[in-house]
Amino acid sequence: MGNKNGETDMKHVNILIVGGGPAGLAAAAAAYDVGERDILILERDDRLGGILNQCIHNGFGLHTFKEELTGPEYAARYEQFIEERQIPYLLQTMVLDISREKVVTAVNRDEGMIQIQAEAVILAMGCRERPRGALSIPGFRPAGIYTAGTAQRLVNMEGYMPGREVVILGSGDIGLIMARRMTLEGAHVQVVAELMPYSGGLKRNIVQCLHDYDIPLKLKHTVVKIEGKKRVEGIMLAEVDEQNRPIPGTEEHYTCDTLLLSCGLIPENELSLKAGVTLNPVTNGPEVNESLQTDVEGIFACGNVLHVHDLVDYVSEEAAMAGKHAADYVRAGKNTQPADSIGWLTDEAASVADRTAGDKSDEKDVPVRVRDGVRYTVPGHIRPAYVEDRLTIRFRVGKVYRDHYISVYLNSKRIQHRKKQIMAPGEMEQVILTKKQLMDARELENITICLESE
Repeated sequence: MGNKNGETDMKHVNILIVGGGPAGLAAAAAAYDVGERDILILERDDRLGGILNQCIHNGFGLHTFKEELTGPEYAARYEQFIEERQIPYLLQTMVLDISREKVVTAVNRDEGMIQIQAEAVILAMGCRERPRGALSIPGFRPAGIYTAGTAQRLVNMEGYMPGREVVILGSGDIGLIMARRMTLEGAHVQVVAELMPYSGGLKRNIVQCLHDYDIPLKLKHTVVKIEGKKRVEGIMLAEVDEQNRPIPGTEEHYTCDTLLLSCGLIPENELSLKAGVTLNPVTNGPEVNESLQTDVEGIFACGNVLHVHDLVDYVSEEAAMAGKHAADYVRAGKNTQPADSIGWLTDEAASVADRTAGDKSDEKDVPVRVRDGVRYTVPGHIRPAYVEDRLTIRFRVGKVYRDHYISVYLNSKRIQHRKKQIMAPGEMEQVILTKKQLMDARELENITICLESE
């Protein structure tokens, strides 16, 4: 909305959340529950809930609600939280830009272009699928090629069948779920091919979506040719070597009219880059500390925009932390009273307010290092003084490991050594550190998380 001089009127809000999916909703509810009332959610779709609205299969909510829900049911629970708390939100509102000063520029049909000055911003934009263009498959570009997520929306929300004879490239969770979904709708899923020597999805999805329907999974295979000009008529599948190069003589032909691509997810971080946030080269999500704050002060990140999760329950748990810490940050910036006079804050939040308002010269930022099979961690660095009683560090491994130990070192001292029968890239792992462990470590310079065989 512009003023008479043609300039955009600047609005103000304490916490602005970009994204109304499971992460954004959980962050908003958590911020509200620790006392923050000036919250606004911006969502580009015409309803809240994000990607969960098209995930009509069950399996959600076992950790959060202790019952099994479908995606829309899980989203509806959090939408109800937002309505009960009367937290405002704008739908069909596209965020165009976020500055380092936390000025958010957005546009919608009713107000045109709007600018909002926020005290804190929570990034909760989710993730997107890798496009086919990044895969460099030889052949024409005929109709019948979809990402698995697009096919999921067509079938579950729009009521369209993408095709009848289907090949799926990639064994991410969406691809596995769509193998089952297409089968239930009457299509024939001939094969799921995976470039890597392991599946990218959860073990339960491999069993429930492929094994239960006798759909073959071919590891170390990829599509080397797409046939057809107007519509997909067939594809050529080939085995790959250790360098992921097709092995001559291993080609197999499949006649099909549809190719679904499930080749991984990427955090949606164009806006993060515009804000000047540093991204982790492994996750393509922001680098964050124990409070889920990025290296741009006052900008927090959570959910799949931070790193791709395997369970939405963990998204909600992580987002609730981001919402609480954002509220603590705003409160600390607006209140210089001693912590014991801040009535509504929890003990932990009050201590954060005290530290934030006080001298920061003695803060220590300790990096979390990874080696021997661990690809990354979230958070990537920790300020021990800001940790609450317990801190969950999540990570993924780089390949399948059997009978290995997850070890945690504070400097050179090993404090955790826990054996796991199997670990795979498709499933997130975690370790829990306590504040006491971190504060008791003398001259803590680094935290190392790794895998060990003994």
